[in-house]
Amino acid sequence: MSDPLERFRAVFFDESAEAIDAIERNLLDVDDASTMDAETINDIFRSAHSLKGGSATFGMGSLTEFTHVMETLLDKVRSGQLRISQEILDCLFSSLDVLRNLVAHYQFDDAINQAGMQRVKTELEHLLAPPSSGQMVAANSPETSDVPAGPAGSEWLIEFAPDPGIMMTGNDPLRYIDELAELGDISVTCKTSAIPDFEQLDPTHIYCLWQISLKSENSVSEEDLKDVFMWIEDEAEFQFTPINNPEDVASPAPVIPEPVIPPSEEPSPPVSATEQELAQPENPQPQDASVPVKSKAKRAAQSIRVDLEKIDSLINLLGELVITQSMLSIYGDEEKYPQFERLSEGLSQLERHTRDLQEGVMRIRMLPIDFCFSRFPRMVRDLSKQLDKSIAVQIIGENTEVDKTVIEELNDPLVHLVRNSVDHGLEDRSTRLAKGKPETGTVTLKAFHQVGNIIIEIADDGAGLNTERIKAKAIEKGVIKANANLTEQAIHELIFAPGFSTAEAVTDLSGRGVGMDVVKRNIRALGGTIDVRSIADEGTTFTIRLPLTLAILDGQLLKVGQETYIIPMLSIIESIQLKPEDINKVGNRDVSFKWRGNFIPILNLAALFGCQVDHQQLVETGLVVVVESDGKQCGILVSELNNHQQVVVKSLEANYAKVQGLSGATILGDGSVALIIDVGAIISRVRMH
Repeated sequence: MSDPLERFRAVFFDESAEAIDAIERNLLDVDDASTMDAETINDIFRSAHSLKGGSATFGMGSLTEFTHVMETLLDKVRSGQLRISQEILDCLFSSLDVLRNLVAHYQFDDAINQAGMQRVKTELEHLLAPPSSGQMVAANSPETSDVPAGPAGSEWLIEFAPDPGIMMTGNDPLRYIDELAELGDISVTCKTSAIPDFEQLDPTHIYCLWQISLKSENSVSEEDLKDVFMWIEDEAEFQFTPINNPEDVASPAPVIPEPVIPPSEEPSPPVSATEQELAQPENPQPQDASVPVKSKAKRAAQSIRVDLEKIDSLINLLGELVITQSMLSIYGDEEKYPQFERLSEGLSQLERHTRDLQEGVMRIRMLPIDFCFSRFPRMVRDLSKQLDKSIAVQIIGENTEVDKTVIEELNDPLVHLVRNSVDHGLEDRSTRLAKGKPETGTVTLKAFHQVGNIIIEIADDGAGLNTERIKAKAIEKGVIKANANLTEQAIHELIFAPGFSTAEAVTDLSGRGVGMDVVKRNIRALGGTIDVRSIADEGTTFTIRLPLTLAILDGQLLKVGQETYIIPMLSIIESIQLKPEDINKVGNRDVSFKWRGNFIPILNLAALFGCQVDHQQLVETGLVVVVESDGKQCGILVSELNNHQQVVVKSLEANYAKVQGLSGATILGDGSVALIIDVGAIISRVRMH
């Protein structure tokens, strides 16, 4: 039998990642220690407290213990007992790395970095130790006067009534009482009068209510108490009453009503004197204002978590619907099928609704590019400290949406590019000042939509690419010949050559020559392109162009003999009619033709894929589709062009086998299969021969 709490664990891991990211964003928003305000401190504390509560619920001891130490430090900062400092900020950043490692340990069974965890834990405990003169700050000092303390007192009366089914959400009410004990001395009274007879008792439910008296030597605010129960604020009712003098105890605060239990025919169990004193009146009057409400009303769900496999399954079903709609659309031709005239309007509506449904479902997979961009401010911060450079990160268009699969595949290429800009592109402080530049360099990440694509730019305002050094290194490595006559842009493109690097020394950041070629290969695997532009002493910009989604493709249908192929519209420059004499031959093989003043290769798909077609007839048609990939062009000989349409991409590798020169397949409206051309692969192939 599967663990009934497993689905709650999955939600916890998702929320843990969000909590850690939220802490990191808040820390990154702080320019320096002196600018952190009370709201930011409270947000960080709440995220840490939520992480601690959830990990304790699921018995993740190491994570709970470490988060507790981190939370204690944050609580002292929040209460004004510690002044925030750069040392504390750096320690909190290090703590995030430990938290991610611990979460990965419990989620994926990754090894715990014990040495790293112990080092950071020691730093936290050192910061919590009795500080030297000047580190302590009085609670009412000017530095902390903006921290809201709420109605504070040394003694509180707390009434805690969890929902009966709270245990089914993985929460143990007794753990929260134990957590209250960390704030001071507690005295607990448990009300059991609501427990039903045995026949009506549900062993998975909680029928107890608790009244807790808390006494603390320190100042405890209502916000502190709410923070303890924050993890279950929607699964319980609370009442917090400050007790400032003995007279307050003489008039006990209103008691939370007991859960409603179905009436029993058997007599009720005896009630103790203590329970009688705490019990709610049997028939409370409607106007009795003493009955409290929940501390926070449940909010309507704004979002839901859906497994990606379910979305993929929905998209596959949608693809089948698109194919079915395409099959039926041929009967909407009133001239060809006059007997189906009444069907035409229905088919038009089906097409419209199918397109709307398709766009709606695809939006489910769309995520803001910020899911990818948000990791870089922290990364650049750490690298700038390591390299002793002053670097700022500017993010533009972080809400631009792109397919989740594309985002996942983008992470590694973008890491390479950003690290390259930080290490190679941006100068150190003294060099920038000597050039008359600002001391702080800037790395800019920008994203925007353009004609059905997403464009991502990674730019820096550094030294730019050294054209002479790149050319010399390319000659040295045999990438180009010594007498090669290349434009400046062509020389810049050489950085994408395998194993190419101009670094003078190998470091743990760059210089091993295994980065930029991998970037280009990964981008091409996503059906995209990457270009570089650079101006000396002004900076370098890498531009990535990608399709918004990998599931739907805008394609041009074409015929080669009796076979149908599809070329992505993004790859097509133009279609032209050539005369046979315009085609250059070597022996019996077509080699190239003149296009816009240059000779470019020509490719015969029939020969490449073994289509049954008369070669001479194919040449006589003279129909050529000019395509481009990575700045290189090629002409493809075809028999005829059909319409262009959106198609649902099916993986050949998953359903059959990987075929060189093909990136996938689709099913057309007539039920036939059309193969999708991998333009980059065929251009590389034709230029190698």
